[in-house]
Amino acid sequence: MEILAKIRAVHKGRLAAACFFFAAFLCFAGELTADKTVSVHIRYYDKRIYYAEGEPVYVLVSVENNTPAVYRFRIADDRAFSVDFDTRSRANRPLDAAPGLLRKRGSAGHIFFRDISIEPGEAFSFVENLRDYTVIDAPGSFVVQAKVYPELLSTPLRQFASGKPPAEAAAPLVSNRLSLQIKPRIVTGEDGLPVELDIETGAALQRDKLAPDQIISWTLRARQKSEWEKFFLYLDIEKMIARDGTRQRRWRAESEEGRRRMTADYRRDLQKASIDGDVSAIPSTFEIERTNYGANEGTVVVLEKFKTGDYTERKRYTYYLEKDDEYWSIVDYTVTNLGTE
Repeated sequence: MEILAKIRAVHKGRLAAACFFFAAFLCFAGELTADKTVSVHIRYYDKRIYYAEGEPVYVLVSVENNTPAVYRFRIADDRAFSVDFDTRSRANRPLDAAPGLLRKRGSAGHIFFRDISIEPGEAFSFVENLRDYTVIDAPGSFVVQAKVYPELLSTPLRQFASGKPPAEAAAPLVSNRLSLQIKPRIVTGEDGLPVELDIETGAALQRDKLAPDQIISWTLRARQKSEWEKFFLYLDIEKMIARDGTRQRRWRAESEEGRRRMTADYRRDLQKASIDGDVSAIPSTFEIERTNYGANEGTVVVLEKFKTGDYTERKRYTYYLEKDDEYWSIVDYTVTNLGTE
């Protein structure tokens, strides 16, 4: 009986060990397969309210390498030969492709490209205007999905992107889906300029009789959240344009319609940080150090910090404000670099 009991105990021990190693193998296999892929992720580059009138809809496209090996693919100098957007209505009806895109892809010219290598855990990103790919000329709710072609949209692949699959074609990398809301029209005020709308509620934003330091706090918090409508609310665009002598002379020579175009261009360029990048930079933290103001003019001094890689940049901003019709507005600024920490 003792020998039989020992044999049973040995068998039980072996069975338990086998179960343990099998469970460990499953866990290891799960770790090897979970999220170990090359994926494409899209998001809005500067989330805002979009209208049917033709404002750009910038989308950030990121090719992410979650594998343990280097991933290599081709990217065309003209991104239209590397990426495609599938934009559909809530009823799953695809929107028409932009006419310019069809002409471009229908041409027989050479496609210039470069080879990209993405290390494990890294990503390659670029920004595209969705309107360059899709006709969005009516209000509504839509769903957007991107496809990235690692071997470019060659002639057979261009047919594939337009809904006609060839016999053999490299499979694209398919992204997540974005929800897109297009508003019917821009609401304008008495001066003919657009009224700022709250991106969360869609309601018209109204300026309040805030003190200069409160306005600076409001503006910087709006920038931290990329809420451009709130960021522009207390910014005097005309005075900001006049900071540059060349722009100021052009402003004075323009007609009313020309000034509206300059205003729209300035807002767009400021969002892309192609002009006045210091004022549109996103601070990680800020501290108001000093506020001085009289009846119609004021200054607010702010210590702002910007996280850049492994270090933090420190800058002291001086914002200049003017009061008009009982409301304060930002009209100018200066920046002093204070080094890093």
